[in-house]
Amino acid sequence: MTTASNLPQFKTIALSRQGRLLTIILNRPETLNAVNFDMHEELIEVLQFAAADLDSDVLLLTGAGRAFSAGGDLDHLARNAANPELFDQEARAAKRIVFTLLDIEKPVVCRMNGHAVGLGATLALLCDVIFAADGAKIGDPHVNVGLVAGDGGAILWAHRIGLTRAKEYLLTGDLLTAKRAEEIGLINHCVPPEELDAQVDAFCQKLLNGATRAIRYTKILTNLELKRTAHALMDAGIAYETLSVRGADHREAIQALKEKRKPNFTGT
Repeated sequence: MTTASNLPQFKTIALSRQGRLLTIILNRPETLNAVNFDMHEELIEVLQFAAADLDSDVLLLTGAGRAFSAGGDLDHLARNAANPELFDQEARAAKRIVFTLLDIEKPVVCRMNGHAVGLGATLALLCDVIFAADGAKIGDPHVNVGLVAGDGGAILWAHRIGLTRAKEYLLTGDLLTAKRAEEIGLINHCVPPEELDAQVDAFCQKLLNGATRAIRYTKILTNLELKRTAHALMDAGIAYETLSVRGADHREAIQALKEKRKPNFTGT
């Protein structure tokens, strides 16, 4: 049995347990929980632990501090742009993150306490039910840094809000307010920040009080079509993203971010 005192320890992610609720906290608040190499690798370990954990029936995914996750860490992105071969390993890890989350039988609730951007948005959208604080924003701006939204965005957005709306947001990289995301069905609930914890707690408790096996089997069933789509598209998405990481536009976008200016894209 794993108790709260002997949960596995990680550098960039924290775990806590309350009864049969296991909370996973993205824990780099000083960077708005931006995903670096360590977090990328640890996400796989944490999710595999959570999936197999016999002492939990519901998982809660959230971020420490002001953000859920700001997406890719700038220094990390710059390292990959300078050494694209390093991204190839990371791309394979991204695929494992996506499928591990899709394969988890327990319901996964997202407490989107702040902005969820890029991979942060993908992590949120892989959850089963999303509660977001009013004022938070969500979006997948891969194209704004010269990258293809290949690590799950092209799959999840169309599945949640339809192809035409998904294209609008993925091709522009525009961020949505939590309120707008709720209106179009991208997320479930946009709530006042002061009510976020109470509403999340109440929903998790409702699941914990429910028929555990029936809930799990219903999730498995409703995920089958999404998993079929993911299996059909994920390899192509990763391949296109690995091509784009080698492009001049991506290097220009990283340099522009460092210099705090607009990028000058050339289409290469």
